[in-house]
Amino acid sequence: MTTPHATRNLDRYGSAELPWSRARDVLAEDTPTADLTFFVTTVRPDGRPHSAGVGAVWVDDALFFKGGPGTRRSRNLAVNPACAVSVRLRGIDLTMEGEAHRVTDPATLERVAAVYRTGGWPATVEGDALTAPFSAPSAGAPPWYLYRLALRRAIGVAGAEPHGATRWDFTP
Repeated sequence: MTTPHATRNLDRYGSAELPWSRARDVLAEDTPTADLTFFVTTVRPDGRPHSAGVGAVWVDDALFFKGGPGTRRSRNLAVNPACAVSVRLRGIDLTMEGEAHRVTDPATLERVAAVYRTGGWPATVEGDALTAPFSAPSAGAPPWYLYRLALRRAIGVAGAEPHGATRWDFTP
């Protein structure tokens, strides 16, 4: 289970620090069925940022997202796995930082594809990637690589009671 090794209250208005379980539980409950857009920011070879909306799911206590081999995000991650993923969840805005690594393990690919299917995207495993009859236009042509975020830091800002802002640090 992903458990922070350090927590820091960032709230300037006196609210208590938020538990990581608040963000984690919403991720687990709302992906892939809620209408969520995750934004993945990667680093171009020249150091400039690149951000793109992606479909992501929280499976077995980790965030997974996809990208076509020719997409800018996949090309960036092949050179530098550092990235950030942001999403507005039910009651909390969340930014997660870490490294994204490509997943090629057949069992994990199948497990994540099954979760995507519960949300209406008919993903299947083909070789060491995912495929489906359709995807977001920005995903590129199939097959799509699957990435797992190795979480190093997350920041949550609650937009619903109880309010607060917290940073959680994780051991990679």
